[in-house]
Order: sequence, then structure tokens, then C-alpha cells
Amino acid sequence: MAEYRLKTPITEEQARKLRVGDILYITGNLVLARDEAHKRALEYAEEGKELPIDFSQYVLYHAGPVVKKMPDGKWKIISAGPTTSSRMEIFEDKFIEKFKVRVIVGKGGMGDRTLAALQKYGAVYASFTGGCGALAAVTMKEVVDVQWLDLGTPEALWILHVEDFGPLVVGMDSHGNSIYKEVSEKAKQNLEKILATIT
Repeated sequence: MAEYRLKTPITEEQARKLRVGDILYITGNLVLARDEAHKRALEYAEEGKELPIDFSQYVLYHAGPVVKKMPDGKWKIISAGPTTSSRMEIFEDKFIEKFKVRVIVGKGGMGDRTLAALQKYGAVYASFTGGCGALAAVTMKEVVDVQWLDLGTPEALWILHVEDFGPLVVGMDSHGNSIYKEVSEKAKQNLEKILATIT
């Protein structure tokens, strides 16, 4: 296990150095995007429409923030805890393929389709602790822009500048390792052993 402090944009080479269990802190560009933003971004790409950002320059965070509009008209992030990432499993492999995101952050892990895309294109999935949205917000120094507010505040595309966003724990890497899959398989084996003793 190693600790890394990375600045965006993160390269494929940097992402491929990361391993399950590594700790990350990110400084630079972060974009918050949930289900609807994923869906719209992919639709825009398919239709040849211009996207508001180049996702490859950002760390992608599965989060719907609590925000406040300040008297000067600027937005402030009050809390930004992670959304359950399995909701994005139906989109994420295509998102990685099309937009070349290198670090995805959320909670709860993702499935085999995402893991295969992480391997093929050179990216990682990292977790941020659920219930710590206010801690995440401390690292979010500026809301640079917000797009697609018609989707609703939690589903909009929030474009942020962050400093030392973390700690993030790499849970899935580009080498086919997934702590979530490993734990699930061990739990299944243990359950089978337990059931065998009581039947």
C-alpha cells in the first residue's frame, strides 16, 4: 500500500501505477456526475454534440451535492458525500471508453463491466467514506461551473477545483483487482462453510 498525491489531469501511466489499497489525495479538477449526467454525456457523444468539459482532464466523482447560492451569485458546496456507484454500472464502461477518465470516485464498488474497462483503458475506482460529505466539501475550494441544472441540483454536472480531496482508497485497479469482488467471494465461501455445518 502506497500513498499518492496527484494533480489533474491524471495520465494513463499514473493510473496504471495504482494498486488496490493505495491511498490517494487529488488536487485540481473534479466533476460531480450521477446517473442522469452520465446518460446525457453519452447521448451527447453519440449525437456529436459538444460537451461542456473534456472529462479526461477531470477526476469523476459519483456525488449529488448539497449546495448554497451565495449573495455574490457564486455556489458553495455544503456537503458532497458519495453516491452508491453500482447505480452507474450500466454506463461506466462506455463512459471510460469514450471519455478516458482515469480516476472514478464513489462508494460501494462497481461490477465486472467497469472492472474490464478499467483494465482495458487504464483507470481506477477509488472510494470515499460514506457519511463524510462535509469533510469532502472542505477540500472543494471553488465551484468553477455548473451545467445541466435542468436535471436538478443532485443530478447536474458540478465542475470544481479541489485541494487534497481524500483520503480515497483504491478499491479497483487496472490490473483486474477488486477488493469488492474479493470480499464478496470470501463471504460466499464462508457462508457455504457455515451452511454446511448446520445442514
